[in-house]
Amino acid sequence: MSEQALNLRRSVHNLRRHKILIGSATALGLLFGSTYSVQHPPMLTSTALVVLPAAVQSAGAATGPGAGAATTGGPDPYMASQIVIAGSDPVLSGALPQVSPAVSLQALRTKIQVTSPATGILSISAKGRTAAQAEATANAVAGSYTAYVGSRTSLAGVVSAHVLDSAGSASGTAAVKQLVVDALIGALLGALIGIIVAFVISHRDRRLRECDEIAGSIGIPVLASFPVDHPRDPAGWTKLLEDYKPGDLDAWRLRNALRQLGMAGFNANSDSDGGSSSLAVLSLSSDPGAMAVGPQLAVFAASLGISTTLVIGTQQDTDATATLRTACDVPPPASSKRSSYLRVAVSDGGPATRLPGAALTIVVAVVDAQAPKVADTMHATTTVLGVSAGATTAGQLARAASSAAADGREIDGILVADPEPSDHTTGRNPEAPGPMQPKVPGRLRSLTTEIRR
Repeated sequence: MSEQALNLRRSVHNLRRHKILIGSATALGLLFGSTYSVQHPPMLTSTALVVLPAAVQSAGAATGPGAGAATTGGPDPYMASQIVIAGSDPVLSGALPQVSPAVSLQALRTKIQVTSPATGILSISAKGRTAAQAEATANAVAGSYTAYVGSRTSLAGVVSAHVLDSAGSASGTAAVKQLVVDALIGALLGALIGIIVAFVISHRDRRLRECDEIAGSIGIPVLASFPVDHPRDPAGWTKLLEDYKPGDLDAWRLRNALRQLGMAGFNANSDSDGGSSSLAVLSLSSDPGAMAVGPQLAVFAASLGISTTLVIGTQQDTDATATLRTACDVPPPASSKRSSYLRVAVSDGGPATRLPGAALTIVVAVVDAQAPKVADTMHATTTVLGVSAGATTAGQLARAASSAAADGREIDGILVADPEPSDHTTGRNPEAPGPMQPKVPGRLRSLTTEIRR
């Protein structure tokens, strides 16, 4: 039952995720249904009754001895022949001039229905888009029939027939009611198509969205999940470095993540060799949102009074960090609101040095999503993955983790950016083997940077 409940919950989440698609399909279905109803309004029906006295006399004679088939309860042969005559080409051709709008003989035949509700009575029903059309057509056919059977040219002999009740009071579904019905049917069909398409897209979409899925894909727990900013230019990154302030819940999650990594408890005076640590936040080039994880973590650490340096080091994909690098390469103006505990650095190579006065150094590292080479990025004592919900696949994360392992680095946790509102999982207990054993990182050992003032 738990697996069924999980599948149901995922199905509901998939539908919510594609609510715009489903809503659009529903709206299109509603529009198509309404359009169809307007272009094909419901047909109204009107009936004219014709009486045949000769048929009544024939039926009376048949009740005597030797009546034969008339007493068996079968159809009256005489009335059956009159039904055929009423719908024959000569009768319908004679009615065509009185039918409006003009139609062909074949079209008129599809609109006419002739029955015999009782011996000696013919019921001639006609359909039309309006009550006037239906009534006029039924009366035209009834008049043409009486004229034809009363003439000497009739192939069935002369029959004294006359219209008993002219067509009137056409009946049928009201146009407004039919419009509502067609619109609802169209909306339901559109919604069904949208749901089917949403399920197909979700089935083919391999991107990881929930924290448990992200953690379970490579067996590394999620340390924290929080929303991130999405700067698009250097000015946006500059604003983030100056103004970012997480909410109370996100601040607690970030603080807890630093504690799990063994980096909590630093202060502005912890600038000795034994008090410095470095953290590399590794993200993929196909996931630009995750690049903000490192800068936001650095700004938050500085707000705690930790002397923090944000380093934009050598990258496998330099284009991915171009705007952030530009923002960090420009010294802040005197009016800048950037925390005094936060410094930024851009690595230009050179001899390995330790940044003076930095208790915590956070390195932003971006690798190619398809062929990651973690060795091309800067080393730090601790490495975490920055992953946006719905932006990466299990294969991409596995390749990044394998590349880190090949370079002698251990992924100590995952920071999830922009978790989905409907995701209530934590990702703290991944199902895959190899749970994280938090370690207390040592000092920054090999960092090639240049401080830009």
